[in-house]
Amino acid sequence: MFTSGDLLADRDPDDTSTAPGEREETEEATTALLEELTGQQERLYAEGVGGGRRALLLLLQGMDTSGKDGTVRRVVGAMNPAGVRIASFKKPTPEELKHDFLWRIDKALPPAGHVGVFNRSQYEDVLVVRVHDLVPESEWSTRYDRINEFEHRVVDGGTHIVKVMLHVSKGEQKQRLSDRLEDPNKYWKYSPGDLQERAFWDDYQAAYQDALTRCSTDAAPWFVVPADHKWYRDWVVANLLVSSLRDMNPVFPPADFDVAEQRRLVAAAD
Repeated sequence: MFTSGDLLADRDPDDTSTAPGEREETEEATTALLEELTGQQERLYAEGVGGGRRALLLLLQGMDTSGKDGTVRRVVGAMNPAGVRIASFKKPTPEELKHDFLWRIDKALPPAGHVGVFNRSQYEDVLVVRVHDLVPESEWSTRYDRINEFEHRVVDGGTHIVKVMLHVSKGEQKQRLSDRLEDPNKYWKYSPGDLQERAFWDDYQAAYQDALTRCSTDAAPWFVVPADHKWYRDWVVANLLVSSLRDMNPVFPPADFDVAEQRRLVAAAD
């Protein structure tokens, strides 16, 4: 958990010290976590079908190549897609620009019983807009408090929030960009804009520092996940989701019909 006074610069993107073992052992632990995640999600979904109002939101932020898509594929992909809602927030559309910056975020919140995933999020509006001077500082600087208020409202409404900053090193990012250019099957993943954004690395680190410091609250804390090692990243994120669902402790709803009577009718059916 990122707390006031913590420095992003002190977090090592290469760190794997909390892993349960070496890579193979950790991957086995991740498999076990994903099995539990699948079961917990089923209970949450069933709870929603039964009238429950709770949901879970995983929010992913990070520099290009930090592994947001990979986390969705490897961790979120273990869950039943019927109970998952994934939203990606890129450059706002003309319609979105007509509204407050939180408008498109609010529309994408997961319904009851679902796990929502934000691939990028409301934090783009205190990261990208700040780094590229898209709006005046007098405007983006007020958004931290507004984001906190918004997240408190979401949590009060029954949605648990897990905010993850996938922390990749500059060296690892360069390697991943290079790898994409060496494999024709990965050309689609590469954008020249990724390299352009890399030129603003230090500015983004400063912007992330402020976002983490000002918006890590008791209701919706930030977790900085070392992301240089994909196997470790997956284990940490799976652990965070399972821990949150354990705390929520969703339950299967009771039958809203006479079970004995339905058993009798099924037994008597042709």
